[in-house]
Amino acid sequence: MPLGLRGKKKKKSKETAPLVGGEQTDAGGGSVPGPPAPARRLVFHTQLAHGSPTGRVEDFSSVQELYAKIAGVFEISPSEILYCTLNTPKVDMEKLLGGQIGLQDLIFAHVKGIKKEVNVYKSDDSLGLTITDNGVGYAFIKRIKDGGIIDSVKTICVGDHIESINGESVVGKRHYDVAKKLKELKKEELFTMKLVEPKKEFDIGPRSKAGKSSAEKVGTGKETLRLRSKGPATVEEVPSEAKAKAIEKIDDLLELYMGIRDIDLATTMFEAGKDKGNPDEFCTALNETLGDFAFPDEFVFDLWGAIGDARRGL
Repeated sequence: MPLGLRGKKKKKSKETAPLVGGEQTDAGGGSVPGPPAPARRLVFHTQLAHGSPTGRVEDFSSVQELYAKIAGVFEISPSEILYCTLNTPKVDMEKLLGGQIGLQDLIFAHVKGIKKEVNVYKSDDSLGLTITDNGVGYAFIKRIKDGGIIDSVKTICVGDHIESINGESVVGKRHYDVAKKLKELKKEELFTMKLVEPKKEFDIGPRSKAGKSSAEKVGTGKETLRLRSKGPATVEEVPSEAKAKAIEKIDDLLELYMGIRDIDLATTMFEAGKDKGNPDEFCTALNETLGDFAFPDEFVFDLWGAIGDARRGL
């Protein structure tokens, strides 16, 4: 019957009667599929990290869609959002939003602030920094090693978005591309980076207090929303302690071998190898999933070791 039209109520059928769980019984007593259960509605709360009222976002399946929803709430462009943290407005790289959001998490969006240009002398092969990205085209600094080259340049900070290197834009590049470009810079030469730091609040008193109370109430759920680059988002259980440790170790290996951190990539690697019976099967699965990375053999061997430890519950 078309929506908006009224009709006479139909008499209850004697052939079927509803059962719990969306099933029905037929005249012979057997079960037949009933109407599907209504989709679960997931609503998340969000704020701008430098200060704003609290908004609500829902109906998204990727980080890109989430940024668009947040931008719509606060009437800004999605391109203004650098990254998000969960349950804290601080530039806390341990609280970055990756591929999963706890169902009770409060999302803080960090937007573009001051732009700056810095010159760096590459006196060593290693710059002493780790790169990550937001999944939609912005790479930024996740970690600065104490005593490294970048550590000596005090205008460069954790959380800064790398906009260009020697005048060449790296917007739209993945973190491993930016890390590779920095690694390939010639030693004993000066190079220039244009950076964008996240906007910071000036009056932190009231907001800090509000942010703290919000964080005390969230992040305690046992389910997370898993965002995927392809396909719909899914609600999943929080990983076991063994799995969480393995994923963290894989993330450490990514930093050691590639100069990047990416918890979602580490999770993908774990999933690719958790059911494989030997290193050769794992290597094949990894190449099928992430062949474009061309990981070195030593790195793959260490990955297999981390996954094996998780399988044994270590």
